[in-house]
Amino acid sequence: FIASMAAGHLNGRTDHDDLLAGNLCRCTGYAPIIRAAEAAQDEAVPAWMHDTLPDLAEIAPKADHVFLPNSADALADWYLAHPDATLIAGATDVGLWVTKQLRELKEVAFLNNCKDLQAIKETDDRYIVGAGVTLAALRAAIRDTLPSFAELLRRFASEQVRQAATIGGNIANGSPIGDSPPVLIAMGAELTLRKGEARRTIPLESFFLDYGKQDRAPGEFVESVSFPKSAPDLACYKLSKRFDQDISAVCGALNIPRDGDKIGAPRIAFGGMAGIPKRAAALEAALEGQPFTEEAITAALPALEQDFTPLTDMRASDAYRMGTAKAMLIRYVRNAQGALSILEVQP
Repeated sequence: FIASMAAGHLNGRTDHDDLLAGNLCRCTGYAPIIRAAEAAQDEAVPAWMHDTLPDLAEIAPKADHVFLPNSADALADWYLAHPDATLIAGATDVGLWVTKQLRELKEVAFLNNCKDLQAIKETDDRYIVGAGVTLAALRAAIRDTLPSFAELLRRFASEQVRQAATIGGNIANGSPIGDSPPVLIAMGAELTLRKGEARRTIPLESFFLDYGKQDRAPGEFVESVSFPKSAPDLACYKLSKRFDQDISAVCGALNIPRDGDKIGAPRIAFGGMAGIPKRAAALEAALEGQPFTEEAITAALPALEQDFTPLTDMRASDAYRMGTAKAMLIRYVRNAQGALSILEVQP
């Protein structure tokens, strides 16, 4: 708690609930901890906290199996020659391979110094986000333009993890319960992959082939992802056992445009419903052209059973996953018609 408070104080942050969400208290209770953070927020930052850390490349021990590229070009050249190596950005996933599964990584490349992979560029209508952009930086960039996506990222793990985890890592690991791919798929995101000097751009939804299998050749890595700067019809719903810092049982991204009082061409994607993040193609077809009413949407919901056969695991049963995924559609239409968010408290 103290380390998180200190980091927030250094950076002028006062959103204490978000900053401390990655910590669990079993004795004091959260109220006095929040009050302590509020009491300290206006104090001066100690001078020593402004000291900079040495560059990783300067202090890391040299080893033949470890590579520290300083650019995407250097990474591309090395990865061609070492296609079986593990690429490590935030290590929020790969780190668990070592600490929990006791796996030994033979060759690794740490991408922290590839600053050109950490940029967010903008065109008139799209963001182009480097694979090394952290989820915290992405959330800050889209907070005003894509508020539903940004709010989903607020619930992605904890602040400590969001400051390390990268958008490229969340895509490249191919997890069926990664929270960003369903949202990006629902927005029509495109993925740029690089192998040496060659690049190719594909729809993100086609990158995920099957559980643990992606459309990525040996020596090829995720370089960037691009998506629209505006998605006014997008809503993101995360279902998990805890609100903060928990893995999704189901993550739904619903992008349902309207053409007058009819539904246009919807894009709907889910995580946690299959071995990969995936579009609900049959449901989309059943919805397109229908009136934008709760009755019409309810009538189309059985089509979702053509798209997914969810599994049962420790997070949820197959019936619960299917039922809650359908309920997200009802929640979407009710929210669009003015129903309050379940997180809002009114007198």
